[in-house]
Amino acid sequence: MNHKLKLVASAFSILAFLMATGLQGQAIRKITLQEAIDLSITNSHLLKNNSAKIDEAVAAVKEANERKLPEFTISGAWLYLPITPNISLKTNSNNNGGANPSVSQAMYSTTNLSLPLFTAGKLDYGIQSAKYLEQAVRLDADENKEAVIFNSISAFSNLYKARAAVYLVKESLEQSNQRVRDFTNLEKNGLLARNDLLKAELQSSNIELTLLDAESNLKLAGVNMALMLGLPEQTNLIPDSASLIKITKAKSLEEYEQQALLERKEIGSLSLHKKIAELGVKSIKADYYPGVAVTGGYIAANIPGFLTISNAVNVGLGVQYNLSSLWKTKTKIAAAGARVQQVAASELLLGDHIRLQVNEAYQGYLLSQKKIAVYQKAVEQATENFRIIKNKYNNTLATATDLLEADLAALQTKLMLVGASADAVVAFNKLLQTAGILTP
Repeated sequence: MNHKLKLVASAFSILAFLMATGLQGQAIRKITLQEAIDLSITNSHLLKNNSAKIDEAVAAVKEANERKLPEFTISGAWLYLPITPNISLKTNSNNNGGANPSVSQAMYSTTNLSLPLFTAGKLDYGIQSAKYLEQAVRLDADENKEAVIFNSISAFSNLYKARAAVYLVKESLEQSNQRVRDFTNLEKNGLLARNDLLKAELQSSNIELTLLDAESNLKLAGVNMALMLGLPEQTNLIPDSASLIKITKAKSLEEYEQQALLERKEIGSLSLHKKIAELGVKSIKADYYPGVAVTGGYIAANIPGFLTISNAVNVGLGVQYNLSSLWKTKTKIAAAGARVQQVAASELLLGDHIRLQVNEAYQGYLLSQKKIAVYQKAVEQATENFRIIKNKYNNTLATATDLLEADLAALQTKLMLVGASADAVVAFNKLLQTAGILTP
């Protein structure tokens, strides 16, 4: 493992200094991987949306608790009576009849207070459900945060690979152009066939086309990174290659699977949703019981020329029961129980899905390590092959075609090594993400 880490470090350090010096004089911003992660977290629209969802969930918990507080209402009205009503008071003093009072308006106000005493646990179930939902929302936000971090690492790696590719292709193009100049002089002096010169010129043209593609990819990678970090898209970002090298010795597959089943935020969130569904069953069962509340109120009324009421204070005990719950609640309980079973089945499916994800990420990590070793060896082989072919060519033992092919092979292996080294970092962080341990 230490040997592989050295290979990764060497691959990253090959280009770091030259890439930076080649860009002196430009308005650039060098950025480390940690800075990129911090900026992406700060400016992520997804995480800002998650923050708003958390605030909403916190408010929902507070609202659920407030349902235990008294309900206090005040109402009042002024009424105009365009037609004088017929009023007959059935009292002893008015049994013989009398003239109707002239009534054209009426005013009244009421104040009602209700404090729940017994709700069969519905209020408590509501509070617990709101708390579980808040925790689930926070876990979902943590999961999204890990996704944002991993996307930042991937984008940082892509930017590094794109910039490294531009540098390597430019270097190769410069060497190829120099070869064309040398071949041109040889051809003028009759020491080289015209066909060999054309082959060298064709290779330079192909490398130049490759450079155009590489520069385009670098531009897009830079724009993507800048937008992800909340920076102006014209920002010229230079990734600090040293900060990208962050691979430690991997654990066993079984350890990552166990960690994933304990640490993955989706499992925790789904477990909370199962508790919410179970509380939903209990809350529905509470409909079988009546609700009891302490009530109180105050009534005041004034009908000019006829009636005045004041200080009409009342205190009592109120009972409310929905008789239809006797035949409707059973169906509701069955539906709520089915939701509990659905969540339980989803937990099993999620466990299998997570195991598969961890296995895929682990195999991807192992493959990335093997690729580094293979490409490192390929670079050494291609470099040595080019040296030998060049010596043979100088001694007229190899053709110009052999020389050009050896040069192209050396360039390709260098590009592959740089890409594999950066991809290995992404693969390792992907493994951490699938195990739920990408962030502390």
